[in-house]
Amino acid sequence: MLLAIDMGNTNIEFGLLDGDEIVLSERVKTDTEKTSTEYAVLLHTIFELNGIDVSNIDGAVLSSVVPPLTHIVREAVKSVTGKTALVVGPGVKTGLKLKVEDSKAIGADLIVGAVAGVEMLGAPLLVIDMGTATTVIAVDKDGQFLGGAVIPGVVLSINALASNTSQLPNISIEAPKKVINSQTVEAMQSGIVYGQASLLDGMIARMKKELGYDTKVIATGGLAKLIVPYCETEVTLCNELMLKGLKIIYDKNR
Repeated sequence: MLLAIDMGNTNIEFGLLDGDEIVLSERVKTDTEKTSTEYAVLLHTIFELNGIDVSNIDGAVLSSVVPPLTHIVREAVKSVTGKTALVVGPGVKTGLKLKVEDSKAIGADLIVGAVAGVEMLGAPLLVIDMGTATTVIAVDKDGQFLGGAVIPGVVLSINALASNTSQLPNISIEAPKKVINSQTVEAMQSGIVYGQASLLDGMIARMKKELGYDTKVIATGGLAKLIVPYCETEVTLCNELMLKGLKIIYDKNR
């Protein structure tokens, strides 16, 4: 089995893949204050609760956008499994051509998502990842990673509204029955859900126009399932995109 870890600013996803089958996926809160020992205990607990025999883990791969934690979590993985995790970054084979000015500045998560998306749907492709930030990146018809756009995430937007206004509360992320609402909570939910969906529709349309041809679109991230169903554009949802991408990259580097 392969241990695949997707480390974001808000959550860390620990996944186990047996071949191409995802047999375990657990999310924990990203905490830069934790030590490698604390993460090792956490990882050991996840395996124990799910009845996982660590001796069956053959390798590990890690994608991180939190540099201070990369070494710490890697050490935790080594402590629990005895395996040294492959870290997605410069020098690692991805099979993806990068047409950007500074490849070292590209987040590992963007690369992993693009690799998996192209494997699933082919190029050209737009890849949406809805996490702490919402990213929309483009892969052209020649399979080249072009970069994209970074947008404040859904939860960041809600928190900004609630913390910077006197009368707007924190809200749950769910779609109200109407776009036009007289009640504050429903009006905010409309703005967040339908507004974010419309934002994605607009970015997709602009990127397709800039590319000069139609593309498929795929979306992932913890919040995608709450927003993407309200897009007017056809978007494929894949919650497991990052784990699939990590598996593909690991296999290319074996």
